[in-house]
Amino acid sequence: MKVYQTKEIRNIALVGSSGSGKTTLAEAMLFGSGVIKRRGTVEAGNTVCDYFPVEKEYGYSVVSTAFSVEWNGLKLNFIDCPGSDDFIGGAVSALYIADVALMTINGQYGVEVGTINQFRLIEQIGKPVIFAVNHLDNDKADFDHTVTQLKENYGDKVVPVQYPVQTGLAFHEIIDVLKMKMYRWKPEGGAPEVLDIPASELTKATGLNGRLIEAAAEHDDVLMEKFFEEGTLSQDDIFAGISAGLVAGGIIPVICTSAGKDMGVRTAMDFLGSVAPCTDRMSSPVATEGEVVAPNPEGPTSLFFFKTTVESHIGQVSFFKVMSGKVKIGDDLYNSDRGSKERIAQLFSVSGQNRMEVSEMMAGDIGATVKLKDVRRGNSMNEKGCNYRFDYIKYPEPKYRRAIKALNESEAEKLSEILSRLHEEDPTWIVEQSKELKQIILSGQGEFHLRTLKWRVENLDKIQIEYLEPKIPYRETITRSARADYRHKKQSGGAGQFGEVHLIVEPYFEGMPDPSMYKFGNQEYKITPRDVQEMDLEWGGKLIFINSIVGGSIDSRFLPAILKGVMQRMEQGPLTGSYARDVRIIVFDGKMHTVDSNEISFMLAGRNAFSIAFKEAGPKILEPIYDVEVLVPGDYMGDVMGDLQGRRAMIMGMNSEKGYEKLMAKVPLKEMANYSTSLSSITGGRASFSMKFSSYELVPTDVQDKLLKEYAATLTED
Repeated sequence: MKVYQTKEIRNIALVGSSGSGKTTLAEAMLFGSGVIKRRGTVEAGNTVCDYFPVEKEYGYSVVSTAFSVEWNGLKLNFIDCPGSDDFIGGAVSALYIADVALMTINGQYGVEVGTINQFRLIEQIGKPVIFAVNHLDNDKADFDHTVTQLKENYGDKVVPVQYPVQTGLAFHEIIDVLKMKMYRWKPEGGAPEVLDIPASELTKATGLNGRLIEAAAEHDDVLMEKFFEEGTLSQDDIFAGISAGLVAGGIIPVICTSAGKDMGVRTAMDFLGSVAPCTDRMSSPVATEGEVVAPNPEGPTSLFFFKTTVESHIGQVSFFKVMSGKVKIGDDLYNSDRGSKERIAQLFSVSGQNRMEVSEMMAGDIGATVKLKDVRRGNSMNEKGCNYRFDYIKYPEPKYRRAIKALNESEAEKLSEILSRLHEEDPTWIVEQSKELKQIILSGQGEFHLRTLKWRVENLDKIQIEYLEPKIPYRETITRSARADYRHKKQSGGAGQFGEVHLIVEPYFEGMPDPSMYKFGNQEYKITPRDVQEMDLEWGGKLIFINSIVGGSIDSRFLPAILKGVMQRMEQGPLTGSYARDVRIIVFDGKMHTVDSNEISFMLAGRNAFSIAFKEAGPKILEPIYDVEVLVPGDYMGDVMGDLQGRRAMIMGMNSEKGYEKLMAKVPLKEMANYSTSLSSITGGRASFSMKFSSYELVPTDVQDKLLKEYAATLTED
């Protein structure tokens, strides 16, 4: 493969709902460009892009796969992304790296919930999009209805560039209203016959051509002026106008394909090569130190590694985008994130498992290298004297969690290493070794996402694992003030132990006034704060520790020990053993001994005094609450809402979004354990949801009673 210059490179993310035909389209592109000699199929498990064992097992994409084709003197770099929401991480990485998205739409179903979710993601990242309506050979395909749906959802900037003469089994002709030609395919597909538009289609084609010319002229002042003067634009002008409209986000072209029949594939690549913007026309990324890094081939060499995989017989394969300059075989580059130096021994332009070695790659290009010792996903490597770092890929919050353990405890350490490697490959698998819950918590995007990990661990790494219901990270707090004192006294020959602590505990909230006077029973306690420590607890919430000791009843050198004892108790609340939070503690009196008092004495006295007071202060359990957004077809709205209310959800609102209903709710984490499976079952897989931590709230009384009984039972068992 020759060395392509920046302006000759197009980077395209191939996205779309599950079943919309992305991988089949990728296979047809590879075949049409001559990269492969025979087209594989998803059903046969022999496609270029779905080459991982787990993809062959399940029959559809679970990882994003890069592939490149040479077409009309250009290099088109594609990243074929999984369509399932469970594997959205691959699409996220691809969209940040690519310069335009080619979104396949299943012509049978039109705009699906996956279409809406992925389009929203594209909008958030700020990339242009081109729609390819696929599966037009299916007898249920309806191109006109699909375009109507697209316009209803995304407005008049949706502009057809092509349309089919017929859909269904008779599909074999497309009218191109840009070139004003008709393409006709033989039953085997491939390269089309180019014909004049028949008289029966000319009126429709002319009308769509006029709309396309207007849309192309809208985003370029020179073209607009030319259009007003001449009433039309040349073919090259239309290409330029569409490209400008894509960069501005003001036009969404629609093209036609039947990837399974290899029809419309070569014309799609023609169109992409003509209008897809190259990297230097898009907004330049900003490095972590604020430098704008333009894709200048004459600039300093800088690579950003957006993906790593481990492949049998090869080891680690590291995928990168050349952010600046050029990279050559033999270059010594420096890892700005890890401080290491490595030599680039090989450079590849990749197409799935197929790798074509190249000598050099220019700014904007996407490639891979192998056997780097200290490079991880998200790392940046630069030439000496350059220190660019990039951290601009933002992944979605997890929405499905399970505890994971090896069935053979002796393999626990090996499992930990495997999970770390898999997180490196897919950052939406999040692994947490929870000291609090005493579990390894694995979070992901859905049940199938975690099931895929289990398949990989058991079938490829040969470790048997099991998933368990994860414990909930409850918190404990108090609802009223309480006072307690505790004397620790121990005498066993020689120096003894003595420490006495008197303290008050009360609930803490932001902006509460300084303490002054308390009354417990018939006795009043006047407080004069001498020192205030405000601590943000690592598990959330705050601890306010106030020294109000007067008269030297406790030496100030023992205060840290009292605080240490309190913190020990905060880490194991008395109700369920959960972390305590949002408490203000006032140490106001105590006693010490000139000989026997020491730090351990006051630590124990402080811990026990706090424990006594906490139990008398109306302790309550808090549970984590999540903001949940559900995108659901209107006809399933009632069932979905009823299911959420059965999960103790508080419905916060609802509105319509692009043909679907969006339901917003606050739901306890405890009730979300199997929600992805339940939602899929209720809606036939046509709904999706996202969730994000919101706050900790008091659990209802009946739930608290149940939790207290469960905790008491575990203590009895222990």
